[in-house]
Amino acid sequence: MIPSLLPTYNRVDLAFEHGQGSWLVTDRGERYLDLGAGIAVNALGHAHPALVDVLTRQAQKLWHVSNLYTIPEQQKLADMLVDLTFADTAFFTNSGTEACELAVKMARKYWHDKGQPERTRIIGFDGSFHGRSSAGIAAAGGEKLTKGFGPLLPGFTHLPFGDLDGLTDALSEGDVAAVIIEPVQGEGGIRPVPDDELKAIRAACDEAGALLIFDEVQCGMGRTGKLFAHEYSGVTPDIMMVAKGIGGGFPLGAVLATEDAASGMGAGTHGSTYGGNPLACAIGAKVVEVVSDPAFLDAVSRKAGRLRQKLEGLVAAHPDVFEAVRGSGLMLGLKCRALNTDVLAKCYDAGLLCVPAGDNVLRILPALTIEDEDISEAVTRLETAAKAVEGQSQ
Repeated sequence: MIPSLLPTYNRVDLAFEHGQGSWLVTDRGERYLDLGAGIAVNALGHAHPALVDVLTRQAQKLWHVSNLYTIPEQQKLADMLVDLTFADTAFFTNSGTEACELAVKMARKYWHDKGQPERTRIIGFDGSFHGRSSAGIAAAGGEKLTKGFGPLLPGFTHLPFGDLDGLTDALSEGDVAAVIIEPVQGEGGIRPVPDDELKAIRAACDEAGALLIFDEVQCGMGRTGKLFAHEYSGVTPDIMMVAKGIGGGFPLGAVLATEDAASGMGAGTHGSTYGGNPLACAIGAKVVEVVSDPAFLDAVSRKAGRLRQKLEGLVAAHPDVFEAVRGSGLMLGLKCRALNTDVLAKCYDAGLLCVPAGDNVLRILPALTIEDEDISEAVTRLETAAKAVEGQSQ
């Protein structure tokens, strides 16, 4: 008999009742140190006072009116993002998946309106993740995402991660609308794209006239120590997907774009009933205000350096469990020699929450507000988990 909740998740038997900062407490009173942050969503941790205050005040005023009307909170957040980024315009969604849908539509509509409707193909890379909608799984292309859901949305080509020669060849065929890439792959195993490769991809797109879409759903909003991860490379996209951390735990996403890239998206070409509602945008504006502060980003970088140093020591001390540390800022991955799921199980036993990923990686995605003492405690608990895995193999 099917359960009342559709069984699409292999859920851990943990039910959390409340949280504060980097800590969660179960309905049984057990405390867990959270290095997952709701899969990089809770950028400011749990129950951040500033977000609680904004949510409470906005909830007492207005939640939803629809996009039939002007929404001041939405306009404020759009202005903030345009001022802080490459973008000239923003559209608000409820999730990263919805942001992917619009990014794909925007790229294809751009070429249709430019009189080149044959330019519909979008190039992605192996190991990517762009959500679980029809466009999202087609853009990523991995069998784990697509098996059983055919026929897939057509018009997508997938290249090996880092295949710049293949990209140049594909772009030369003249039917490419856009290239889509995560500056740091998340689900694929915390794989940063080197700065020189992002520059080369930007140059190749410019040469071919194709649009460049960055998916910063997981790696954006301060996660790497910059407001957006692509800033390290010095290049900018034409279209960018944002979600997760921008709402600090409240459902919110966005598509940011240049005026040129968005030129095909006039009235009636896209919409969302809930997207950009007053409640979400009020919270999002506070998150952006906090996270975009240079002092806050400097603190993220400092904490990231401290955490990475400790993780490197952990890898060196337990070479049969861990292989390497990779990633950027507070978006880190422990490449495991043991099964990452075995390590994760021992983390749970040690009162620690992490997130599994592809390529046998354990993701370390703490709140950007994590305290120094919690970093030390987290590595101590990872050490306990590693020793337990080693004990299993003896």
